Amino acid sequence: MTHRTDTNTGGDMTVVVTGASGRTGRRVAEAARAAGLTVRAASRATGFDWRSRSTWADVLRGADAAYLAYPTDVGAPDAAGAVGELAREAAGLGVRRLVLLSARGEDQARPTEEALAGAGVDWTVVRAAWFAQNFSEGPLGEELRQRGELVFPAGDVAREPFVDLRDVADVVVAALVSGDRYAGRVLEVSGPRLLTFAEAVAEIAEVTGRALTYRAVPPREYGEDLAGFGVPEEEAAFLVELFGTLLDGRNAHLSDGVQQVLGRAPRDFGDFVREGATAGTWRAGDPS
Repeated sequence: MTHRTDTNTGGDMTVVVTGASGRTGRRVAEAARAAGLTVRAASRATGFDWRSRSTWADVLRGADAAYLAYPTDVGAPDAAGAVGELAREAAGLGVRRLVLLSARGEDQARPTEEALAGAGVDWTVVRAAWFAQNFSEGPLGEELRQRGELVFPAGDVAREPFVDLRDVADVVVAALVSGDRYAGRVLEVSGPRLLTFAEAVAEIAEVTGRALTYRAVPPREYGEDLAGFGVPEEEAAFLVELFGTLLDGRNAHLSDGVQQVLGRAPRDFGDFVREGATAGTWRAGDPS
């Protein structure tokens, strides 16, 4: 594959952002617009569906690059096939560069990364640590707000350098606009310090003044809870397997991707907590 040496940082670059209304895609879209790119949002609301190939071409045609975030997880059993097919279609339609969101330490994600790399298009993989925003958005954040307790299958061995999604988004956009500088590379991004999930919840409790607690449970017990919440059996089984490996301590180290790409230190978890507390993120009963 021939790598291009152009660097396109102007508003004439059109980037497709999958999951543009979701946790990561929304921030990637914001960062891309701030960098002067034209964003083409790709979600079910705009007619794009990862599981319906007939919806892909209209979104990809005429775009220069795309950010790929696969639901529900980059390591899901159907992720490699879908990402590989979409990447090949994108290459055929003239899309020059693809950036895939992946997960640090997740062995199940490697087939998806390999499918992207073999699709015949310039690619970059951004492997992220656990998101700081998992504590403020989605089911974990909702648990803290409504119940004052977070139940999750991560014990003291699972120390994580929680990464701020704004840093992830900035790295993604840098990979999109930097010519071939990051083509064919894996960028691992994390926050600047290690915390257990219990320590993270304790920091939120201290800053907010709420009596928030953390309770670790075995992955299988957590899977039973997911099934009780209506999560499909196959998806719950995948998550049990995923958490059983991903939370075994393998991620208890820092990565320098943010510093390497952006030339600055990553945002600290404490800054995220203070900003969220000021905004009322963990106020009891607040759905925001």
